[in-house]
Amino acid sequence: MQFVNFLSGTTCFFLLLISLHLFFAKNGNRTQNILLSLLLFARFGQVLNSLFITTGRAEPLSIFFQLFTPLYFAAPACFYLYITGFVYERTTIKKRDFLHFIPAVLAIIHIIPWPGLAPIDWNVIVKELHAEGYLSLQAQSGLFPSYIHSLLRPVLTIFYLGLTWFAVIKSRVLRKQNSNHTAQYWAVFLLKVATFFQLLGLLPIILRNINLPIENSIFVVINCAALLLILLYALHKPSLFYGFLLVAIDWSKNEWKEKLATDHQPTPNDFDLLEIIKIPKQLSATSKKINLSEEQIGLYINLIKKEMADELLYLNQDLQIIDVAMRINIPVHQCSFVINNHIGKNFRDWINSYRIAHFLKQYPILADKITIEAIAQEAGFKNHATFYNAFKKEKGIMPTAYFSQILKS
Repeated sequence: MQFVNFLSGTTCFFLLLISLHLFFAKNGNRTQNILLSLLLFARFGQVLNSLFITTGRAEPLSIFFQLFTPLYFAAPACFYLYITGFVYERTTIKKRDFLHFIPAVLAIIHIIPWPGLAPIDWNVIVKELHAEGYLSLQAQSGLFPSYIHSLLRPVLTIFYLGLTWFAVIKSRVLRKQNSNHTAQYWAVFLLKVATFFQLLGLLPIILRNINLPIENSIFVVINCAALLLILLYALHKPSLFYGFLLVAIDWSKNEWKEKLATDHQPTPNDFDLLEIIKIPKQLSATSKKINLSEEQIGLYINLIKKEMADELLYLNQDLQIIDVAMRINIPVHQCSFVINNHIGKNFRDWINSYRIAHFLKQYPILADKITIEAIAQEAGFKNHATFYNAFKKEKGIMPTAYFSQILKS
């Protein structure tokens, strides 16, 4: 029992810490941060209430169970809007999206202590929840019948989980291997994690129906342990942990790293920075003496251009020169030398020229469906500022002026 309490308490601490940090975070997208914060806070409430249930404490449960009930009914909608926000690159919630929170409003009505309502026996509720978990509740817990927890919650969860999977499959994000968008990878990863937890939550019902009941505390341990393992996994993936859970770093503004890694002649200060941020030293090795024959240079140019055209490497927003060098199996400093001195551009400008060309090819097809910025992101640009700067550098004018000239001609 002490182990269960310790594990539950540890999980509660991390869930509360991250959810509060997300709610008040200034970096990242505010809407997405709040949606994820509500999701984690709802999970925190579930684990906290499980702690009260396993210890048989009816008094705090009577407060926190009612307090978190609306969040339980809002969580499936928050999850759906959060995932589809990344999949379809939405940054705000539309007015019609608030209709998803109708079940949460009903839950608020349910927990209000209406005059004339029969007193709630929390000792009975604790015993029922301790025996078989949340979805087995039969005692009255508010205005509506008990099946608001035992039936409506699982139906709502399964419905939104299916709706989210449908949206992800329809968007073909799972097939976009070349784009390698970190945000979309995070969305798919979180969807898989949520599917695991929801199926695990339904497992007690299945086992009960086949007369194989398992003590509720076992599922509490499994849930908490799985949550902590997933947190440890994210901790070892900085782009996920700092980009979406702690949002301590804006990963769309790492252009200075790319510049240090791709400039032809780094300055002494650049080498100091490279040492501080631990960028591999081979990335700064363009100052080494290069001894390549004309035949080798010609071969490397053809290999680099062929790999870029055939594999569409430029669609990868995080593409670096080391990735290109590894694909054609040549040293990084030689790859940088060829690009800078024989293709005629530094790596960043050269990659952006491919992205601009891809953008111009896709714009007539997609202009009526999505924004210029969305098309630019599909072409490999991390944000609109990088795109507009690259476009002006490549074409000499901004995109709107460029298309206006085309229409006039």
